[in-house]
Amino acid sequence: MDILLTETEYQRYHRQIILPCWGVEGQKKVKEAVVFIAGAGGLGSPAAIYLAAAGVGRIRICDDGRPELSNLNRQILHTDKDIGKNKALSAQEMLREINPQVEIEPLPSRIERENINELVGDAQIIIDCMDNFPTRHVLNECAVRKGMPFIHGGVIGMCGQITFIHTPETPCLYCIFPGCPPREIFPIVGATPGVIGTLEALEALKYITGIGDNLKGRLLIWDGERMEFHQVNVKKFSGCPVCG
Repeated sequence: MDILLTETEYQRYHRQIILPCWGVEGQKKVKEAVVFIAGAGGLGSPAAIYLAAAGVGRIRICDDGRPELSNLNRQILHTDKDIGKNKALSAQEMLREINPQVEIEPLPSRIERENINELVGDAQIIIDCMDNFPTRHVLNECAVRKGMPFIHGGVIGMCGQITFIHTPETPCLYCIFPGCPPREIFPIVGATPGVIGTLEALEALKYITGIGDNLKGRLLIWDGERMEFHQVNVKKFSGCPVCG
């Protein structure tokens, strides 16, 4: 069945519809899309906000944490009144305010190997907005198993990184980052995940609409202190236990 846009949707998304490469057909693809966002924190906030604002039809957002006061310098889906709530449910409330036309599915669960398939559900792309590599590797394994695209983003201080993974065409996350750094409290300026999370949203929209080139086989590194972007080509690891 052909997806139709309402007059309200035409008006709301007009400035992206008039992109020559986007058009009405691109917006229909966005409306049909289902996206899984892993994490409703510093990266997940801008990623979810811009995907909702763009009109992504259904967003499955997963987080079992609760906002704390120390999160609020960067986790812009949440405010003081949300402290103590589940982040996925808090995110649902905020995203509904931003765009009531988008369906938000909150998933207040911890991501584990045992439940990742169920959590991802019928999503067509996974967006990594986590703050630790053990969970990222669980997401990566799921993406490889399902043959799904997987956008990785990471931040620290005033620096961040992003890449677009879609095996077997690209290396998987384990090929690029085979280890798991110890979990610890790290410094972060709120605008840093704002930059990387927004780029993750853009990469997802490009994939959904078929516009432009995704960061396949390329790790984009952003140094906010020097305001510089660098690209590093990444290759498959022949002995990779996940995608090799």
